[in-house]
Amino acid sequence: MAKGYWVSVYPAVPDPAGLTAYDELAGPAVRAGGGRVLSSGGRVVAHEAGITRRAVLIEFDSFELAVAAYESEAYQRAMVALPDGFERDFRIVEGVA
Repeated sequence: MAKGYWVSVYPAVPDPAGLTAYDELAGPAVRAGGGRVLSSGGRVVAHEAGITRRAVLIEFDSFELAVAAYESEAYQRAMVALPDGFERDFRIVEGVA
């Protein structure tokens, strides 16, 4: 079975402190859904139209688990905690089996 991944790129984080409430809710929700954080805000080298801002990569044992974790009540509560006007490019992708 192919793994699933959450891939997030944050074009701008105008108020990093504003993410605190989201982080406090999202971390436990991701772990409860079986997610493992592989990268969170480390160094980025961007090519072509890439963005050198914060990037987050989370791995799940399957694509279905990744989707279910996003749709979970716990993660949706975290989404509500994102600051107004916050922007990110978020995708759920299926890995190669």
